[in-house]
Amino acid sequence: MALPDDPTLDELRPALALAMLPHVPFDGWSARALDAAAKDLGVDPAVAGLAFPGGAADMVAAYIRAADDAMVEACSTPEFRAMKVREKVTAAIRTRLEAAAPHREAVRRAAAILALPGNVPLAARLTWGTADAIWRAAGDTSTDFNHYSKRAIAGAVYSATLFVWMADESEDFADSWAFLNRRIAGVMRFEGWKARLKPRGDRPSLVRFLGRLRYPAS
Repeated sequence: MALPDDPTLDELRPALALAMLPHVPFDGWSARALDAAAKDLGVDPAVAGLAFPGGAADMVAAYIRAADDAMVEACSTPEFRAMKVREKVTAAIRTRLEAAAPHREAVRRAAAILALPGNVPLAARLTWGTADAIWRAAGDTSTDFNHYSKRAIAGAVYSATLFVWMADESEDFADSWAFLNRRIAGVMRFEGWKARLKPRGDRPSLVRFLGRLRYPAS
Protein backbone atom coordinates (compact mmCIF):
# COMPACT_ATOMS: atom_id res chain seq x y z
CA MET A 1 0.00 0.00 0.00
CA ALA A 2 1.64 3.24 -1.19
CA LEU A 3 1.95 6.13 1.23
CA PRO A 4 2.07 9.84 0.46
CA ASP A 5 5.26 11.74 1.27
CA ASP A 6 3.91 13.15 4.53
CA PRO A 7 1.12 10.77 5.61
CA THR A 8 -1.37 11.53 8.33
CA LEU A 9 -2.08 9.02 11.07
CA ASP A 10 -5.32 8.10 9.31
CA GLU A 11 -3.32 7.29 6.18
CA LEU A 12 -0.67 5.42 8.16
CA ARG A 13 -3.03 3.09 10.03
CA PRO A 14 -4.20 0.89 7.14
CA ALA A 15 -0.74 0.80 5.56
CA LEU A 16 0.91 -0.22 8.82
CA ALA A 17 -1.77 -2.79 9.64
CA LEU A 18 -1.37 -4.46 6.26
CA ALA A 19 2.43 -4.33 6.51
CA MET A 20 2.21 -6.07 9.88
CA LEU A 21 0.54 -9.17 8.43
CA PRO A 22 3.75 -11.11 7.59
CA HIS A 23 5.14 -10.39 11.06
CA VAL A 24 2.06 -11.26 13.13
CA PRO A 25 2.51 -15.06 12.96
CA PHE A 26 5.85 -14.63 14.75
CA ASP A 27 5.26 -11.59 16.97
CA GLY A 28 1.47 -11.32 17.27
CA TRP A 29 -0.39 -8.04 16.93
CA SER A 30 2.27 -6.32 19.00
CA ALA A 31 4.67 -3.38 19.20
CA ARG A 32 7.40 -5.62 17.84
CA ALA A 33 5.37 -6.46 14.72
CA LEU A 34 4.50 -2.77 14.37
CA ASP A 35 8.17 -1.78 14.51
CA ALA A 36 8.96 -4.33 11.79
CA ALA A 37 6.12 -2.99 9.62
CA ALA A 38 7.32 0.58 10.13
CA LYS A 39 10.81 -0.45 9.04
CA ASP A 40 9.39 -2.14 5.93
CA LEU A 41 7.53 1.06 5.02
CA GLY A 42 10.35 3.42 5.94
CA VAL A 43 8.25 5.01 8.69
CA ASP A 44 9.70 6.33 11.93
CA PRO A 45 8.77 3.72 14.59
CA ALA A 46 7.97 6.52 17.06
CA VAL A 47 5.44 7.95 14.61
CA ALA A 48 4.04 4.49 13.88
CA GLY A 49 3.47 3.97 17.61
CA LEU A 50 1.16 6.99 17.65
CA ALA A 51 -1.15 5.35 15.11
CA PHE A 52 -2.47 2.71 17.51
CA PRO A 53 -2.94 4.18 20.99
CA GLY A 54 -5.25 1.28 21.89
CA GLY A 55 -2.61 -1.32 21.14
CA ALA A 56 -3.46 -4.67 19.56
CA ALA A 57 -7.21 -4.02 19.33
CA ASP A 58 -6.58 -0.83 17.34
CA MET A 59 -4.17 -2.68 15.05
CA VAL A 60 -6.71 -5.42 14.37
CA ALA A 61 -9.47 -2.86 13.74
CA ALA A 62 -7.28 -1.02 11.23
CA TYR A 63 -6.50 -4.27 9.41
CA ILE A 64 -10.16 -5.31 9.20
CA ARG A 65 -11.26 -1.91 7.90
CA ALA A 66 -8.47 -1.92 5.31
CA ALA A 67 -9.49 -5.44 4.23
CA ASP A 68 -13.12 -4.30 3.92
CA ASP A 69 -12.09 -1.40 1.69
CA ALA A 70 -9.95 -3.70 -0.45
CA MET A 71 -12.89 -6.09 -0.85
CA VAL A 72 -15.16 -3.30 -2.08
CA GLU A 73 -12.51 -2.16 -4.55
CA ALA A 74 -11.92 -5.71 -5.80
CA CYS A 75 -15.64 -6.12 -6.44
CA SER A 76 -15.85 -2.94 -8.53
CA THR A 77 -15.83 -4.75 -11.85
CA PRO A 78 -18.40 -5.06 -14.67
CA GLU A 79 -18.49 -8.83 -14.12
CA PHE A 80 -19.38 -8.41 -10.46
CA ARG A 81 -22.00 -5.75 -11.15
CA ALA A 82 -23.68 -8.08 -13.66
CA MET A 83 -24.28 -10.75 -11.00
CA LYS A 84 -27.55 -11.34 -9.18
CA VAL A 85 -27.71 -10.03 -5.62
CA ARG A 86 -27.30 -13.49 -4.08
CA GLU A 87 -24.23 -14.08 -6.24
CA LYS A 88 -22.78 -10.69 -5.32
CA VAL A 89 -23.02 -11.34 -1.59
CA THR A 90 -21.46 -14.79 -1.99
CA ALA A 91 -18.69 -13.46 -4.23
CA ALA A 92 -17.94 -10.54 -1.90
CA ILE A 93 -17.51 -12.86 1.10
CA ARG A 94 -15.29 -15.19 -0.93
CA THR A 95 -13.23 -12.25 -2.16
CA ARG A 96 -12.80 -11.02 1.41
CA LEU A 97 -11.55 -14.40 2.65
CA GLU A 98 -9.48 -15.29 -0.41
CA ALA A 99 -7.53 -12.05 -0.01
CA ALA A 100 -6.79 -13.03 3.61
CA ALA A 101 -5.69 -16.58 2.75
CA PRO A 102 -1.92 -15.83 2.71
CA HIS A 103 -2.25 -14.41 6.22
CA ARG A 104 -4.62 -16.87 7.86
CA GLU A 105 -2.55 -17.11 11.05
CA ALA A 106 -2.71 -13.33 11.45
CA VAL A 107 -6.48 -13.53 11.01
CA ARG A 108 -6.69 -16.25 13.67
CA ARG A 109 -4.73 -14.10 16.08
CA ALA A 110 -6.95 -11.12 15.27
CA ALA A 111 -10.05 -13.21 16.03
CA ALA A 112 -8.53 -14.29 19.35
CA ILE A 113 -7.95 -10.65 20.33
CA LEU A 114 -11.49 -9.66 19.39
CA ALA A 115 -12.87 -12.59 21.41
CA LEU A 116 -11.50 -11.12 24.65
CA PRO A 117 -14.37 -9.89 26.88
CA GLY A 118 -13.27 -6.27 26.76
CA ASN A 119 -13.19 -6.28 22.95
CA VAL A 120 -16.65 -7.74 22.31
CA PRO A 121 -18.25 -4.34 21.53
CA LEU A 122 -15.43 -3.58 19.08
CA ALA A 123 -15.86 -6.99 17.47
CA ALA A 124 -19.57 -6.30 16.97
CA ARG A 125 -18.84 -2.93 15.36
CA LEU A 126 -16.24 -4.43 13.06
CA THR A 127 -18.53 -7.28 12.01
CA TRP A 128 -21.23 -4.74 11.22
CA GLY A 129 -18.69 -2.74 9.21
CA THR A 130 -17.73 -5.80 7.19
CA ALA A 131 -21.40 -6.62 6.56
CA ASP A 132 -22.00 -3.05 5.45
CA ALA A 133 -19.01 -3.27 3.09
CA ILE A 134 -20.41 -6.50 1.61
CA TRP A 135 -23.70 -4.79 0.84
CA ARG A 136 -21.99 -1.64 -0.43
CA ALA A 137 -20.02 -3.84 -2.80
CA ALA A 138 -23.33 -5.42 -3.86
CA GLY A 139 -24.73 -1.96 -4.66
CA ASP A 140 -27.29 -1.84 -1.88
CA THR A 141 -28.75 1.61 -1.26
CA SER A 142 -31.58 0.75 1.12
CA THR A 143 -32.18 3.08 4.05
CA ASP A 144 -35.26 1.49 5.63
CA PHE A 145 -35.53 -1.53 7.91
CA ASN A 146 -34.06 -3.67 5.12
CA HIS A 147 -30.77 -1.79 5.49
CA TYR A 148 -30.36 -3.21 8.99
CA SER A 149 -31.81 -6.66 8.40
CA LYS A 150 -29.57 -7.23 5.37
CA ARG A 151 -26.47 -6.31 7.32
CA ALA A 152 -27.44 -8.42 10.31
CA ILE A 153 -27.88 -11.45 8.04
CA ALA A 154 -24.65 -10.77 6.08
CA GLY A 155 -22.74 -10.34 9.33
CA ALA A 156 -24.00 -13.66 10.65
CA VAL A 157 -23.18 -15.48 7.41
CA TYR A 158 -19.73 -13.90 7.16
CA SER A 159 -18.86 -14.62 10.81
CA ALA A 160 -19.94 -18.27 10.56
CA THR A 161 -18.02 -18.75 7.31
CA LEU A 162 -14.94 -17.04 8.77
CA PHE A 163 -14.75 -19.52 11.65
CA VAL A 164 -15.12 -22.48 9.28
CA TRP A 165 -12.47 -20.97 6.99
CA MET A 166 -9.96 -20.43 9.80
CA ALA A 167 -9.92 -24.18 10.52
CA ASP A 168 -10.45 -25.40 6.95
CA GLU A 169 -7.78 -27.82 5.68
CA SER A 170 -9.60 -28.83 2.49
CA GLU A 171 -8.09 -28.14 -0.92
CA ASP A 172 -8.60 -24.50 -2.01
CA PHE A 173 -10.95 -24.06 0.97
CA ALA A 174 -13.63 -26.12 -0.77
CA ASP A 175 -15.35 -26.92 2.53
CA SER A 176 -15.61 -23.23 3.38
CA TRP A 177 -17.18 -22.32 0.05
CA ALA A 178 -19.62 -25.22 0.31
CA PHE A 179 -20.56 -24.04 3.81
CA LEU A 180 -21.00 -20.46 2.53
CA ASN A 181 -23.23 -21.63 -0.30
CA ARG A 182 -25.39 -23.60 2.13
CA ARG A 183 -25.75 -20.61 4.43
CA ILE A 184 -26.72 -18.32 1.57
CA ALA A 185 -29.20 -20.91 0.29
CA GLY A 186 -30.70 -21.14 3.78
CA VAL A 187 -31.12 -17.37 3.91
CA MET A 188 -32.83 -17.37 0.52
CA ARG A 189 -35.25 -20.08 1.65
CA PHE A 190 -36.05 -18.08 4.78
CA GLU A 191 -36.61 -14.91 2.77
CA GLY A 192 -38.95 -16.78 0.45
CA TRP A 193 -40.88 -18.17 3.42
CA LYS A 194 -41.05 -14.72 4.98
CA ALA A 195 -42.36 -13.22 1.74
CA ARG A 196 -45.18 -15.77 1.66
CA LEU A 197 -46.23 -14.64 5.12
CA LYS A 198 -46.66 -11.01 4.09
CA PRO A 199 -50.29 -9.97 4.51
CA ARG A 200 -52.38 -9.39 1.42
CA GLY A 201 -53.83 -5.99 0.77
CA ASP A 202 -57.28 -7.08 1.96
CA ARG A 203 -56.01 -8.47 5.27
CA PRO A 204 -55.24 -6.51 8.43
CA SER A 205 -51.52 -5.83 8.97
CA LEU A 206 -50.12 -6.22 12.47
CA VAL A 207 -47.28 -3.80 11.64
CA ARG A 208 -49.72 -1.12 10.46
CA PHE A 209 -51.91 -1.70 13.49
CA LEU A 210 -48.97 -1.28 15.90
CA GLY A 211 -47.87 1.77 13.96
CA ARG A 212 -51.25 3.40 14.46
CA LEU A 213 -51.05 2.72 18.19
CA ARG A 214 -47.71 4.50 18.35
CA TYR A 215 -48.52 7.26 15.88
CA PRO A 216 -52.31 7.77 16.00
CA ALA A 217 -53.83 9.77 13.15
CA SER A 218 -54.58 13.37 14.10
